[in-house]
Amino acid sequence: MSLTSAATLATLDRTGPRRITDLAVIAGVTQPAMTVLVRVMEESGLVERRGDPSDKRVTLACLTEAGASYVRARRQAGVQAYVGLIDKLTDDEVEALVAALPALQHLAELDSQDREDSKQ
Repeated sequence: MSLTSAATLATLDRTGPRRITDLAVIAGVTQPAMTVLVRVMEESGLVERRGDPSDKRVTLACLTEAGASYVRARRQAGVQAYVGLIDKLTDDEVEALVAALPALQHLAELDSQDREDSKQ
């Protein structure tokens, strides 16, 4: 699976159903490219298209249960990989990581806010 596909699934998991145009902006690809990507993921059973209940002219890409399972499995694999690496660190290095967590969380919040601001 491409990084763009995986990132798009993660976006749908995090934010819920989205317009293809929104997904294209978030992923930094063209709308036609995202349309093709969504079609491929739809054929794979990872996403489905649904009408927007608030605007019948709009189609939303939605994560299926298979897509959500894929995202969860990918995240869990990432967590396990980091656990294995962290186990190899010294106690001082682990303490330094723990001390850095508030700053890292703040960076993630700033990134999230920047993404929201760019959609408006």
